[in-house]
Amino acid sequence: MTTSLSTLDRLRIERAVWTMDTRLQDLPRRSRAARRRELRDNLHAAAADVGARQAVRQLGDLRVLAAGYLAAEYGELARRPSWAAAAFAIFAVEAVMMLVDYVARTAFDAGITATPDATGTFRWAGVPYLTSDATFTYHHGTHTSVGGAWTPLVYVLMFVGAFVAGRMWRLLSASRRQRRRTPLAVGTPGAVDGEGNGGRI
Repeated sequence: MTTSLSTLDRLRIERAVWTMDTRLQDLPRRSRAARRRELRDNLHAAAADVGARQAVRQLGDLRVLAAGYLAAEYGELARRPSWAAAAFAIFAVEAVMMLVDYVARTAFDAGITATPDATGTFRWAGVPYLTSDATFTYHHGTHTSVGGAWTPLVYVLMFVGAFVAGRMWRLLSASRRQRRRTPLAVGTPGAVDGEGNGGRI
């Protein structure tokens, strides 16, 4: 006996579909869209017979189902890290820092050169927590500078950003899974005593 779906039933189905979608972030965009449509159609068909609540319950653990989709797409590399995302995070931090450094230095220079033919040595305190102090030496309005390096915090932000964006912890979990799958090499009496040498020691 088929039943029409209420608004609550449709919301329950959509919740399951989009919960699954969040667990399939590693899939290509088109593949994720196809999986959403497939899951939604299947849930609507099942809900018409057994109700939306039971149809969603029959999916079981969504983590397991998502893992199956990923394994079908990537095989053994289902839970792989994203090197592209890690590299993008590093470049993003670097680009922001270059912009911040340029703007800060330009503002400091503008303040000094507001006086015509500025001459002397001036200390720039840098950007708090991000760049170190720098010394600007002016001679008739032109200058050279020493210092202003990025602080260790910037490189920490690069590392953390790359680790999180690239999901690098998956390298560790993949290594553990590989060790668990690798059997220990244990010699057997037949191998030691040598079937290959006629059983003689």
